[in-house]
Amino acid sequence: MRMVYVITHPEAAHHVEGLVGGWYDSRLTQAGAAAAQAIGEALREVVPEGAEVELISSDLQRTAQTAEVIAGRFGIRPVFDPRLREKSFGEVEGKPREAWNRLFSPPPLAGDRMGHIEIPGAESKFALAQRIYAALDEILQSPCEHQIVVTHGFAFTYLVAAWIKMPIDSLGHVVFKVPSGSITTLHEDDLYRGRMVLRMGATDHLVDVLPG
Repeated sequence: MRMVYVITHPEAAHHVEGLVGGWYDSRLTQAGAAAAQAIGEALREVVPEGAEVELISSDLQRTAQTAEVIAGRFGIRPVFDPRLREKSFGEVEGKPREAWNRLFSPPPLAGDRMGHIEIPGAESKFALAQRIYAALDEILQSPCEHQIVVTHGFAFTYLVAAWIKMPIDSLGHVVFKVPSGSITTLHEDDLYRGRMVLRMGATDHLVDVLPG
C-alpha cells in the first residue's frame, strides 16, 4: 500500500504582486504561511500515528517554506529536489503579467505542442515533464507507505500524469487544474498495483484561513 499526498504551495508574494512565477524565487505571504500550517494539520489527521513519512519538495522558497512547516508537524526533515520546481518561464520570470502577454507565443493546435517554447528562454513542457517523471520515479523507489510531495501549480499536471503513467508524448493537451494550497491524494493498492487518484485539489482545510 502506498499513499502519496501532493501539495501545491499556497499563496506566494508573486501571486499578490501580479508577477510571473516560474523559477522566480518568491516567498509565501502571511496568508500562505497560515495555509501551510493548515495543510500540515490536515495531513497529520489522515496519516496514521507512528507511520513512517517522507517529504520531498521543490527547492524554491515558496515550496521549501511549505515543506518545512509540514515537516515540523511530523518531526521529519524534508528532502529538496529541484526537479519538482515549477516550469521555467524564461525572460518573464519575476516580471509583471504584461510582459507575459507581450512575449507569449501560443502553442500550435496540432503538431509539437510539448516541444513548443512559448516565451523566449522558457523551458518546454517536454523538458518539464521529463524532470518531473524522473523525480517521481525516484520517489517511488522508496518502500515508504506515506509520502508527501510539495510542488507547484503548473508542474502538478505532469506529476499526476507521471503517477498514472501517461506517456509524455500524449500530454500535449492535458491540464489538471487545482487551487494553490490544495491536497491531492494518490493511492496504489497492494494486490493489483492500481494507481488511483482518490481526491484531487482538496481545499476544505483552508476554510478558516482564506479571506472572507
